[in-house]
Amino acid sequence: MNPNRCYRGRFAPSPTGPLHFGSLVSALASFLDARAHEGAWLVRIEDIDGPRTVPGAAEDILATLHAFGMSADEQPVWQSRRENAYQEAFERLLADKLVYPCGCTRREIADSLGSNHVRHATLAYPGTCRDGLHGKTARAWRLRVPIGDPAITTFRDRWQGTQVQDLASDVGDFVLKRADGEWAYQLAVVVDDADSRITHIVRGADLLDSTARQIFLQRCLSVGTPAYLHVPLVVNEHGEKLSKQTGATALDVRTPLVALNEAAKHLGLEPRASGSLEAFFIDATAQWARRFAT
Repeated sequence: MNPNRCYRGRFAPSPTGPLHFGSLVSALASFLDARAHEGAWLVRIEDIDGPRTVPGAAEDILATLHAFGMSADEQPVWQSRRENAYQEAFERLLADKLVYPCGCTRREIADSLGSNHVRHATLAYPGTCRDGLHGKTARAWRLRVPIGDPAITTFRDRWQGTQVQDLASDVGDFVLKRADGEWAYQLAVVVDDADSRITHIVRGADLLDSTARQIFLQRCLSVGTPAYLHVPLVVNEHGEKLSKQTGATALDVRTPLVALNEAAKHLGLEPRASGSLEAFFIDATAQWARRFAT
């Protein structure tokens, strides 16, 4: 295979446990999109959140992907080894006066916003420390979000359609470096995608709300904006996102075709009887290409 280097996609699991069905759906969608475009498919291990990382989970995820017929076209990237890249990006933003220290706790933010503060579990920061800490101790660092048109982000999602978010009112100045000293997801993912030259991002719809923040941060760092596609979430019997916290079980590597066929159905494909991984992926890629390879 000669990957089309104009297309570069990725799957970015967090090693908090074994791969489960919800993650398989995202992995399969991103893999099929790359193959349908004859592009490169990368894997990034998002292990920057040290307290949540389970020893050995990353290696188990990579082995499971291989057993399910999905191996990266390049060596996996590990976020925990990229601290210098995040620091460099942060210093660029600091030099441009786009970040500032914040001394607010989550409770203080919630109290200041009253009863109308929750939007997809994100607290819209009211800008308390924008003009100084006012005697507080710095806890986190936030990116300044302008008020008005510059903060209104519009993008077309390849599955979900046109999306519009006013960052100033819906999110406010968001965290790039957390109170515990860890780099925030939003900064790490933007820097990683830029450095890996990612052109297409295919992931779960739970991250749709983060996309406007990432696009705004891409603009601040003067890096390109990939095309986005957010697939429907897998939910449990209670309507909750399927995850390790809601009882998701590890995939059975002994019967990969069973889970792959179910994942394909969730993505709106029509799996046909196939006795091998190769046959499954030939058929699934062709179906995906007819829907999304444009």
